[in-house]
Amino acid sequence: MITSKPWDWTKNTSDAWLVPCMESAWLSERWQGQGFQNFLDLGCGLGRHSIYMAGKGFSVTAADLSEYGVRHAAEWAQRENLPIHTQLCDMLALPFPAGSFDCMFAFNVIYHTATAGFQKVLGEIARVLKPGGEIFLTLISKGTWGFREAPNDRWIDASTILRNEQETEMDVPHFYVDFQDIQTFLSGWNMMATPREWCEYNRDNPEYYSKHWTLLLQKPC
Repeated sequence: MITSKPWDWTKNTSDAWLVPCMESAWLSERWQGQGFQNFLDLGCGLGRHSIYMAGKGFSVTAADLSEYGVRHAAEWAQRENLPIHTQLCDMLALPFPAGSFDCMFAFNVIYHTATAGFQKVLGEIARVLKPGGEIFLTLISKGTWGFREAPNDRWIDASTILRNEQETEMDVPHFYVDFQDIQTFLSGWNMMATPREWCEYNRDNPEYYSKHWTLLLQKPC
């Protein structure tokens, strides 16, 4: 199995990673309405979703493989006087007891592995999430330009390449899926909405575009 590699956040130059995704507001309202309390931000990055959800009253655990990211999230929370717990860990072996969390984010996270690793992290997510709990996640699409045009020496397996376009994620594996893959790998989950594929263009180079899937899943009771 391929070894996990963290993002190098010291090379980041974009403030976009400090802004919560647009779904955050809706999900916080949804999960509060369901009585959810314990929230895991899996692959928290710099902490944008951890800070947002802590501000909404959730009991937040921010977990990441990047020491820089975990430290940034902790320092940000301290400045905001928000009580979050931070955890340095690999998503392939989460250091949490079974059924620890009511709800989770995994935004642009769990595809940073190869096929076998992706299946393993799905098992870890299912283990630490309570029955009836929900996870919001994104996956990267096989319709992405970088997957379709990847050179031969970057392939790890039929669905995984090592990306080298951005310094923050240099040689970090990316596992790509299409709709059939989603149906196959996530067959044991309840889909709370139809998976949505969306496209993000590079304004400096419109031909280089990235497509992602957005999913909201429930662990069966």
